[in-house]
Amino acid sequence: MEIDSSSNFTLEIVKRAHQASQKLATVSGDIRQQGVKAIANALENSFDYILEANTLDLEMSREMAVSELMIDWLKLTPERLESTVGILKYLGKSADPTKRLINAPYQLESCPTYCQLMPLGTIALIYEAFPEIAAIAAGMCIKTGNSLILRGCSTASNSNMAIGKIMQNALAETELPPSCLEVISSDSGTSIADLLVQDNYLDLVIPYGRPILVQQVTEQSTAPVLKTAIGNCYLYWSSTGNLDLVRHLIIDSHGSQPDPVNAIEKVLIYGNKKSSTLLPLFNSLQEKGFKLKGDTHLTKEFPEYLQLASSPEWRYPYLDKTVAFKYVDSLTEAIAWINRYSSGHADCLVTESYEESRLFSRNVNSALVYINASPRFYRHPNSGEAVFLGMSNQKGFRQGLIGLETFTTLKQIVQGEGC
Repeated sequence: MEIDSSSNFTLEIVKRAHQASQKLATVSGDIRQQGVKAIANALENSFDYILEANTLDLEMSREMAVSELMIDWLKLTPERLESTVGILKYLGKSADPTKRLINAPYQLESCPTYCQLMPLGTIALIYEAFPEIAAIAAGMCIKTGNSLILRGCSTASNSNMAIGKIMQNALAETELPPSCLEVISSDSGTSIADLLVQDNYLDLVIPYGRPILVQQVTEQSTAPVLKTAIGNCYLYWSSTGNLDLVRHLIIDSHGSQPDPVNAIEKVLIYGNKKSSTLLPLFNSLQEKGFKLKGDTHLTKEFPEYLQLASSPEWRYPYLDKTVAFKYVDSLTEAIAWINRYSSGHADCLVTESYEESRLFSRNVNSALVYINASPRFYRHPNSGEAVFLGMSNQKGFRQGLIGLETFTTLKQIVQGEGC
C-alpha cells in the first residue's frame, strides 16, 4: 500500500521531536533555562518582524471574511508580545520543576519511597489563532524537559511561522537538541489528522481554540489528549448574593480577552429577585457593551433588555460579550443545571451563606469553583508564582489550570539497601 507523502513528512517531524525529547530529558535544568531565556530575548528583539507578519494574516483574514472573533484572537499588539516575553522571562528564572521530590502516596515496608517529577516526552500543540500561545507553550515545554511540535491554523500562518523560526533560531544557539521545537506549517500540505495518529511518538496532544477544534482533535487522536475549555462559565446569584459583586464578577471575568477562558456567559438567578434589583444590573452591562439574553420568563419581564436564548445556547459558549440570564427556584436546581450545561471548568457562586457555599463547592462538577470571587483568567497572575497555558475540564488528567506540572508525570522511586 502506498503511503501518502504528507504522512511521511509528518512522521519524520514527530520522530525527530521524539528523539530530541529523550535527549532533552537528560539535559540540566540550567541549560533548559538558558533555552527559555534565549527564546524570550529573540522574540523581544523581533517585534517589528512579528507584527509585519501578523499584519499580512489580518489582511488576508479580512479578505476571506473571517469572523471578527477569530480576527480578535489573531491580532497581535506590542502589549500582547510584551506580556508573552514577560512570561518567558519569568519561566527563565523560576525553579526547575523536575527537581521537585514529592512524598509517595504509600511507603513500602523497610524501603523509603518517593516521587520525582519527570517530563512527559513529546507534546503537540494544535492551536487556533492566538499566535503568541506557541511561544508560551514552548517556554513551558522546554522548562519541563519536553519537546514540542507546533501546528497552527491557516489564518495565522505568517505569524506562526515568524514566531516559530525566531524560536528555532534562538534555540540553535544553545546546547539543547535541535529538534526539541518543531513547527508544522499549515501551508505544508499536511493535515492535522496526519499528526494526531502518531501515538508511537506523541505523549500528549493539546488542542487550543473553539470547542469544535477540541472535539475534532479528541475524536481523531490516537495519542492522549488534554482538552482545553473556553467560555460558557456559569454564575449562580443566590437569594443573599450582592448585586454589586455580581456585576463586578461578570464584567471582570470578560477582562481577559482576547482569551475568554473563564468569561461568565450564563447567570442563574434565584427566582425571588425583584425587578428593581435586576434593572441596575442590565443597565450597567448594556452600558459596558454587553449583549443580554434570557429565558422565556425573563425576556417577557424585560423585553427591552433581553433577547430570548434558544435551548442549545445554554450548553455552548458565546465567546464574546454576551450573557444569558435564567431564573431557578433553588440552589439544588442551579447545581443540577450547571452540571448539565456548563463547560465544567470554572463556575461561580455569589452568596452570603456559608452553608450554600459548601453545598455548591461540593456538588458542582467543575474543575474550579469560585465563591464570591472573580474567575478571570490570567496566564501569569501578577502576585503569583505560576504560569498557566489555559484551563481543562478533563477529569483524570490535570483537571483545572494548565501549569508547569501538567507537562510532567510522577515517577515513583523505591530507595532500598537490599530490602
